[in-house]
Amino acid sequence: MPDTRLTPSRKRPWAGWAAGLAGSAVLVVACTGARQGLEPETAAPAALRLIGTAAIAPGTEVLGTTFGGISGIDYDPVQDRWLLISDDRSALQPARIYTATLHYTATHLETPAITGTAPLRQANGTPYPPPRHAAPDVDVPDAEAVRWLPGGQAFLWTSEGDFARGFGPQWREHRADGAWVRELPLPAAFGRVPDFRRGPRANATLEGLALSPDGRTAWLAMETAWIQDGPRPTPQAPGGPLRITAMDVASGRPLRQIAYVPDAVPHARRIPWGPQLNGVSEVLADGPHHLLVLERSYSAGAGFSARLYRIDTRAGSDTLALEALRTEGAHNHTAVPKTLVADLDQLGAGPLDNLEGMAWGPPLAGGGRVIVFVSDDNFNPAQATQFIAAEYRGPAAVTSVP
Repeated sequence: MPDTRLTPSRKRPWAGWAAGLAGSAVLVVACTGARQGLEPETAAPAALRLIGTAAIAPGTEVLGTTFGGISGIDYDPVQDRWLLISDDRSALQPARIYTATLHYTATHLETPAITGTAPLRQANGTPYPPPRHAAPDVDVPDAEAVRWLPGGQAFLWTSEGDFARGFGPQWREHRADGAWVRELPLPAAFGRVPDFRRGPRANATLEGLALSPDGRTAWLAMETAWIQDGPRPTPQAPGGPLRITAMDVASGRPLRQIAYVPDAVPHARRIPWGPQLNGVSEVLADGPHHLLVLERSYSAGAGFSARLYRIDTRAGSDTLALEALRTEGAHNHTAVPKTLVADLDQLGAGPLDNLEGMAWGPPLAGGGRVIVFVSDDNFNPAQATQFIAAEYRGPAAVTSVP
């Protein structure tokens, strides 16, 4: 998660609850041959059409909390409710979820209404502590992604970990009211290494979580490459391959892992200090064998960008048993190819904020599939919680012409 509180890119003109752009007819189409390493297409490419945008202003008080830090979103079709998870690591507010209603038509997105909130609770029933009240044997979660389990009675969520206090990344199951159900195991390689010479980088771990349509398989996506697998992206070069791992939800057992290469940072920073980064901020299942991958970038003074890619999870080699991914000399793996669905900068939604979550929403009246994106405002007065709804047009089947 890029923290922009010290390096705001530009002021936002939102004041209070703001309705966004509506009904743009801009269509962003995949350019399958425009970028190196993209997946060859045998069908008409996927595309996005903007429905509308909305925003909740930074500092908005909701149900006794300061709303913000939204890093994950998901929709429960059984009870027609949305779930939002906050990665707030402030001194006083605990890790928490929100429920919301969110309505749209083919040309308009209404401002979401927050309907409830609950702290994420430990096995003993108490909330996970905020930093000011941290306990020696308990992590302060850095929640990044959330998915309802089938039926909407419980959800899975990920935390990037509390590296400064010795806790690595986690993924857990909780009930809809925030009550603890279980902590699922992760392979040892996912944990923090004391010398920081291998394994995940701090604040760049389990940023994405996708759930297969049957709810049996979870895909856990790292934000950037592990230390031994390569560097972070720069404006001059793509990053090293990051790992996306299929996990069995019932047992927590790893099933398969694929390597994914993020783009170079699309814009160099415009000031001589501050970050310039790009990584995966969310993944979303598109049927049983494909994932949509959201790459989100930030450069100080230049702001945020985002691209949406589609990958086939059956492609690429299984990297689960590889201690390190070699990308120079004799390669020991094949990264999964990717196909560009949309450059969200070109979608017509206006300046993008820090997009970190995406989820399928109810279909449009005519049957069109809808993706809702949400941003993490970092509790930064120069940002906002931005919602973007877009119609997703999946790849069309190829018809042979005699």
